[in-house]
Amino acid sequence: MLHPKMRKLFIGVDIHKRTHVAVIINCFTEKLGELRFENNKKGFEKLIEFVKSHLKRGISPCFGLEDTSGNGRNFAIFLLNLGYTVKSVDASLTYTERRNQAIAHKTDGHDAFCVAKVLLNQLDTLPDASIHDDSWTLQLLVSRRNSIVKVRAASKNQVHSYISHHYPSYTRFFTVTYCKAGMEFFQNFPSPSKLRGITKEELAEFLSIHSSGFLELNMQKGY
Repeated sequence: MLHPKMRKLFIGVDIHKRTHVAVIINCFTEKLGELRFENNKKGFEKLIEFVKSHLKRGISPCFGLEDTSGNGRNFAIFLLNLGYTVKSVDASLTYTERRNQAIAHKTDGHDAFCVAKVLLNQLDTLPDASIHDDSWTLQLLVSRRNSIVKVRAASKNQVHSYISHHYPSYTRFFTVTYCKAGMEFFQNFPSPSKLRGITKEELAEFLSIHSSGFLELNMQKGY
């Protein structure tokens, strides 16, 4: 009787943004083929045809993917919809396997081979790949928010750098520097020279309007 692993081909896939690399091995860790394919449906179908060309009667493919929630998500969905076995391979396992290899250099093909070897050795303990739309959507929203926060911080630093050059003591002008009135003031008067000819009364009215009457300015003489 054949061991269950002898009835399978093990396909390790190194996931990237634009293209993926797949390596096929058998239960004896013999490399049967390698293919780089695009991260789209056409590329996925190309890989399936490549895998089928190595299949024999009674042999079924098993796929191992490092990333099933990011760049590899669409590929994982494609495979699961076709009814294939798809395992999630933790990156730390691949790293350990790569460290155990005699090859010092790192290539996409070698990484895919290491994924396939982990898949072969730990087939029964690796978790099945699963697609959770809710958690994936939440992850996208969190990433988007983090990006917005970084852009906001960078923009504030740029504004701070510009304003502090012309108004070194600008933090004493408003209780909250980036309030509506403050932003209107610095936008209309980006440098002290722009205040030339503006009376205290005109400036007080300007600030009152843009603060909805909240701000009352007592300007020092000669400002």
